[in-house]
Amino acid sequence: MASKPAQGDAYSLILEAIDVGLYRPGDRLVESELAERFGVSRTPIREALQRLETQALLTRDGRSLIVASLDHNQLAELYIVRTELEALAARLAARHATAEEIRVLQDMVADDQRYLGDPPALSRANRRFHHQIHLASHNRFLVQQLDLVHRSMALLATTSLAAEGRDNDALSEHDQIVRAIAARDEDRAAESLRIHISKAFVTRLKLDAARDDGLI
Repeated sequence: MASKPAQGDAYSLILEAIDVGLYRPGDRLVESELAERFGVSRTPIREALQRLETQALLTRDGRSLIVASLDHNQLAELYIVRTELEALAARLAARHATAEEIRVLQDMVADDQRYLGDPPALSRANRRFHHQIHLASHNRFLVQQLDLVHRSMALLATTSLAAEGRDNDALSEHDQIVRAIAARDEDRAAESLRIHISKAFVTRLKLDAARDDGLI
């Protein structure tokens, strides 16, 4: 008989559900419902929920736990930190990436063209691309901090890649980042990454403004 998932697996299952939009900011998470959905006993579910609350991915609403949301200031703070950490990762990748890691990044840029017009799939590919840059930095402490930042990104209800024309632009920016890394141009790699994140942030702010105005 197969064993049930452990606490770490329960955590990953819930985090993934939030990340893909199965649970959105403001949604209430109930132990019994999660246990049934994921086929996990309530104890690891409870431990996973406590861990997510500690990481501020969940918040209390009375006695209930709900998926947290980010206000404008929190969103700006998150992007400031993300921009600087991602730029540092690109700089270090230009310095330390192996030839094989650069080839993987180049292949990702080419392969991800197939996801144009499919925002959810492109969003997942985008996360893989950025994580590959993190790994290519060869700095475990930076990777850990970026993992924390990207967990918080799961609280964003939509992807900026859903905006019209943003998917093509984002992949073009990815190409520029990889070209700089391949050329071992640390300054250009860092600046290309900063520009990429800045454009994504502007797009997200426009999407949020349109949503607040009832335009989307």
